[in-house]
Amino acid sequence: MFLNRFLCNLYFFALTAATLVTAAGAAEFAAPAAASISFNLFRNGTHIGTIQENFEIKDGVYRATSEAKAIGLFALAQRHPVLYTSTGDSTKDGLRPVRFEGRRNNTLAIAEFDWKSDKLTMNYDGQVQTAPLSHATQDRLSIMYHLMHLVQSKPRTIEFNMTTARKLDRYRYDVNADVTVDTPLKRLNTLHLVKRREQGDTQTEIWLAPEFHNLPVKVLNIEENGVRYEQVVTRLEFKL
Repeated sequence: MFLNRFLCNLYFFALTAATLVTAAGAAEFAAPAAASISFNLFRNGTHIGTIQENFEIKDGVYRATSEAKAIGLFALAQRHPVLYTSTGDSTKDGLRPVRFEGRRNNTLAIAEFDWKSDKLTMNYDGQVQTAPLSHATQDRLSIMYHLMHLVQSKPRTIEFNMTTARKLDRYRYDVNADVTVDTPLKRLNTLHLVKRREQGDTQTEIWLAPEFHNLPVKVLNIEENGVRYEQVVTRLEFKL
């Protein structure tokens, strides 16, 4: 089922119109203190689902949740929501995950980050493996909020390790400034991130909007067979 495959292999995150609220004590790396985001998913231009995201930083601890639902005929193939949760610390160096959990149908994926022992434990559908835990490793949900930190110094490339709880990989993106993109909100000036691909990789591109704390406003994924997935923002509310 292509919706299952998409939701399992790619995390998309986006935003739209924002209400800015100034509050005493901003997040440690200028992230919003809280955000609620809704967006649509498209496959080759067809609307196949919706996702609701929530993010919060409180007392130096962050929590992010994602609930994806298929719509229309696609709901026949994916009857239950796909759920992701990431929790951990918010530090001067960005987010530091402690636990990631994903639920898709009857499959449970868990990643536990032991920073004291530099050990990552991945449990995917009962299959457990461990790996060395390097600095700033992220999970599939936390990374989209951690990007705000990675682009603060206006780099030309960014690199990071990320786990899906099934595997741990290293990613490198080229960063191009001053790229405009149309969104339901308006035409935005963005940072355009393009993944450096190895043979057999999917094509992934992310557009971050400096106007909105460098959160993604568009994400594109093109699989090796040419199937095109896009994430389109529909709503965002956040406070600082």
